[in-house]
Amino acid sequence: MTPRVRFAPSPTGFISLGNVRTALFNWIFARHEGGKFFLRIEDTDKERSKKEYEKSILEGLAWLGLQWDEEIVRQSERTDIYEKYLHRLIDENKAYFCFCSAEELEAERQAQLSQGLQPKYGGRCRSIPKGEAAERAERESYVIRFKMPSHEVAFTDLVRGKVVFNLDLIGDVIIAKGLREPLYNFAVVVDDEEMQITHVIRGEDHISNTPKQIAIQEVLGFKTPIYAHLPLILGPDKKKLSKRYLDASLKDFKERGYLPEAMLNFLVLLGWHPTVDKEIVSMEETVKDFTFRKVQKSGAVFNQEKLEWLNAYYLKNLPIETLAERIRPFVPEEWTKDAKKFREVVDLEKERLRHLPDLKELAGFFFELSDYQPSLLIWKNSPKPVIVDNLSFIANVIRGIPNHELWSKDIVERYIMSVASEKGRGEVLWPLRVALSGKDASPGPVEILYVLGKEESLKRIGKALEKLDALQ
Repeated sequence: MTPRVRFAPSPTGFISLGNVRTALFNWIFARHEGGKFFLRIEDTDKERSKKEYEKSILEGLAWLGLQWDEEIVRQSERTDIYEKYLHRLIDENKAYFCFCSAEELEAERQAQLSQGLQPKYGGRCRSIPKGEAAERAERESYVIRFKMPSHEVAFTDLVRGKVVFNLDLIGDVIIAKGLREPLYNFAVVVDDEEMQITHVIRGEDHISNTPKQIAIQEVLGFKTPIYAHLPLILGPDKKKLSKRYLDASLKDFKERGYLPEAMLNFLVLLGWHPTVDKEIVSMEETVKDFTFRKVQKSGAVFNQEKLEWLNAYYLKNLPIETLAERIRPFVPEEWTKDAKKFREVVDLEKERLRHLPDLKELAGFFFELSDYQPSLLIWKNSPKPVIVDNLSFIANVIRGIPNHELWSKDIVERYIMSVASEKGRGEVLWPLRVALSGKDASPGPVEILYVLGKEESLKRIGKALEKLDALQ
C-alpha cells in the first residue's frame, strides 16, 4: 500500500506555525515512505474563507519547499459530492433533520450540567418521520445530525498507541448546516475516502474528532485511515502556547527575515528527534531517518532562543551569492546595483546577522555615511592632536598605495597594520574605523577600506579630520 497523506488547512487566516509543522510531518512521512502528499483546501466556510489566505498558504509551503503532489483539492468545488452522501445517510435513516433552536439546546445543556452529566444532544428530533422532516426542511431552519451509534470505537495511534472512546457519551453531532453546507467532521471523512488517504497526520487537538469521524466512516462503509496525532506546541513555561506565538504566522516569520532552512530545522525538532542527538538536521537526513517511534507524546516546547540560534547558523553557512540574493528584498535597491560590492558587504557582516533585514541596520554606512559625534573618533584618553596626526598619516599612506588594480585586502592590510604597529593599534585602528563607518561597532577598518575603495575611504577620512578640527 502506497501511503497517501494530506495537509488540509482552512483559508480563514494566515497559516500558523502549528499548521506548518503538521504539513511538514505529512510531507516528511510521504517522502520517507515513497508516498503521495496532497494539499486540500478546506474552504467550506464561505464567510471566513478568503483567496488571500489561500494564496499565503500556497506561497508559504512553496517557500519551505514542501511541494504537494497532483492538483489541489478544494472543498468548495465538491459540494455535489457531499450532498450525495448526506442524502444517502438521510435515506438510510442514519442522519436526520434537526429543528431545535439555539435556546432549546442551551436549556437542555444547562439541565444536564446541573445534574452533573456531560452535555450532549438528547435526540429530540430523531423520531420525526422522514417525510414530515423533509417537508419542514422546506420552510424551517435546520441542521443535519448524524445518528451516533452506541458502542465503543478504538484505534491505534502511531504516536499515542491504543485509544478508546465511548460513542454513547458524544451524542448526535451536527454534520451539516444544510444539504450543500457540510461541516468539518463530515466533509473530512468524505474527502479522505474519495482521495484514498491512508494516513491522517494532524495535531493532538483533533483526537476528540477522531471517534466521530470513525463512526461516520463505519456507517458509510469507508476504510478507516491510520491516525497519528502530533503533540501540542507549548510555550517556554510548558503551558499552552501564548497568544503572542499562536497569532504568529509563517508569513510573519518570513517577513521578519527567518530562513526557510532554519524554520524547517526548528519545526521538525518540535516533537521529533533524530537517531543521533543533534541540533542541525537537513531535510534529506530527516526524510531518511524519520519514524513515528521518535515522535514524542508530551508537548513540544517552543524555544525562541533556539530558533534565533538556528537562523544565525544558517545565515552564516549559506553561500555568499545565495545569502546576498536572500537579503536583496530587505535592503534599498540602490545597494544592490553594484553586485560585487554588495556581496562583499554581505560577506563582511554575515557573522553579525541574526535575521535577513539586519544588514540594513548593520551595513548602511557602506552605502551612506550617517552623521556621528566627533568625540567618537577619540580612542580612550588619546589627545586630539595624536588622533589627527594618525588619521592624516593614514590618509597619506592610502594615497600611496599603488593603482586601483593592486587594491586588494592583503595589500591594504599590510600598509595599514604596519602603521598601527608603529603608532599603536588603538590610536590608529579605532579612529580609522569610526571615520569609515561612523559607528562604535562594525567590521575592522581594513575590511571596510577594501570594500569602500581608495577614493571613498579618503573622502570619509577627510570628513573625520574636519569633525576633529571643530571639536573643542
